[in-house]
Amino acid sequence: MTAATAAPGWSLTRPPADYVLGHVRAVLTDRVLDDARVVVRDGRIAEIAPHPAGAPADVDGGGAFCLPGLVDVHSDGLERERLPRPGAEVPWRFALLSFEGKLRAAGITTVFHGASFEQGGDPPSVRSVAGALALCGEVGGRGAGPVEHRVLHRLDVRSPEGLAALRARLDALDPAAGPVVVSHEDHTPGQGQFADRAYYEQYVMGTRDLTAAQARAHVDAFVVEREANLAVRDESLTWLGGRARAGAVRLFGHDPVSAAEVAALAERGGAVAEFPTTVEAAVAARERGMPVVMGAPNALRGGSHSGNTSARELVARGLVTALASDYLPSGLLAAAFLLAAEEVATLPAAVRLVTAGAAEAVGLGDRGALAPGARADLVLAEAGHPWPVVRAVLRAEEAA
Repeated sequence: MTAATAAPGWSLTRPPADYVLGHVRAVLTDRVLDDARVVVRDGRIAEIAPHPAGAPADVDGGGAFCLPGLVDVHSDGLERERLPRPGAEVPWRFALLSFEGKLRAAGITTVFHGASFEQGGDPPSVRSVAGALALCGEVGGRGAGPVEHRVLHRLDVRSPEGLAALRARLDALDPAAGPVVVSHEDHTPGQGQFADRAYYEQYVMGTRDLTAAQARAHVDAFVVEREANLAVRDESLTWLGGRARAGAVRLFGHDPVSAAEVAALAERGGAVAEFPTTVEAAVAARERGMPVVMGAPNALRGGSHSGNTSARELVARGLVTALASDYLPSGLLAAAFLLAAEEVATLPAAVRLVTAGAAEAVGLGDRGALAPGARADLVLAEAGHPWPVVRAVLRAEEAA
């Protein structure tokens, strides 16, 4: 396989509105079309067909796989880029531009950054109301570029500060700006993601440099504090339900653990089951026609770091419609190709998890597939053994 080559004067980093990409292995929604040609007109895919013998192309893909640009519906990576080490904060704009390079290298052309509306930690961190608002401001002010940046609003349902700030934020948004995605979560140890609080204690020991006894005491105090905010939880869920049923937000339910929780999510207008922690919850969501999002690192590693259900098992059972990077952008494409290599899913089905399925989860119907009329967000990749390598990213409507 040879690297992609472009005609003289043509840029792989900033494609024009009209061009022809030739000699690629196009990964369609249901099959791989070998030696294909992709015709782009006005930033949209106009045609995908076998490459006619002898026909010229602006870019010769050299036999690389051509995929739709990856859509990442849940990324916490910008938080980590902003605070690479405790106490070592970097400016938000630098963090965004630095992280943008990692996203592009991973083949991600649309990303939803998690903005966590919750009470600040101890010591303070970017995961706080102030951090969430700063993140939203930077993402909103980025403008056009190599990646389309959007926000996944994450509400800690037991945080009164988070609830007040998110209410004000959503009231100020322009309804015409696109889907407003909100994920509600409750990370109180003993339920949800940390149903086995021992995993949360291990997390606290590692992040706060505590002994086992100190971690247990810390978690005990945290649980007591959280129990005092049950009324805030009820208020948050009632408010979110009203917004979701009115069509003002696309609501994700984070870490549902049971069929009953999924039913409650559906009743309040929830659209997506995000990171279900059990097979039962995933089955219940799919029975209701809800998209199910799982973490790509979970699929990549073969298991959850919190002791919950395996994304790979759920994919094998046909219960997952999308994968999210969570905290590892490069994990999206790697997980898709690994699932295909291990025959957990076909390559088209695995790629759908990080393209069309992800776009569906966030309500973006204009991207995620190599199909006429779709945005020409394209990725050229080599498969590798087993890890894929992104060779080029061609994003529609890219500007300085």
